[in-house]
Amino acid sequence: MEQNDKTIDVLKTAILLERRGKAFYTQAARQSESKSAKKIFEMMAEEENEHIDFLVKQFKNYQEHHEFMENDAPHEEDETVIQILTENIKKEISAAGFEAAAISAAIDFENRAIEVYSKRAEAATDPNEKDMYAMLAEWEGTHHKLLYDLDQDLKEQVWNDNNFWPF
Repeated sequence: MEQNDKTIDVLKTAILLERRGKAFYTQAARQSESKSAKKIFEMMAEEENEHIDFLVKQFKNYQEHHEFMENDAPHEEDETVIQILTENIKKEISAAGFEAAAISAAIDFENRAIEVYSKRAEAATDPNEKDMYAMLAEWEGTHHKLLYDLDQDLKEQVWNDNNFWPF
């Protein structure tokens, strides 16, 4: 397979990953009974949408010019808002409920995206492509950390609530 074909295939895979992530987070938000979990899922869906827009622009540019544009995608998260929402989620949901299951499934989505983006960042020879995939891997990594930490807190909450500690 030519390098050009591989580059296009990775871009298509990236766009598909982001669309699936957006669909997942959108559905999780709709089904969530927790206002805080709903807000987190909505924020994640919006960020996935930003990734889609960014990747589609890159795809079109690559199709026309066979090169990547400089990375101009902003990446800002309001840590205070996220911290408040995660604390509220821990109070509002059960670790064995729908929202917790969605969080666990979302961790798998984020892991897959990080893997695809990290591998491509490593393999890319175009500096803008390398930078783009490294940025996306880092961005998905922040999603993963948020979800993973929340999942761990929910697991511990179940252990504490049910006296599962062996000591």
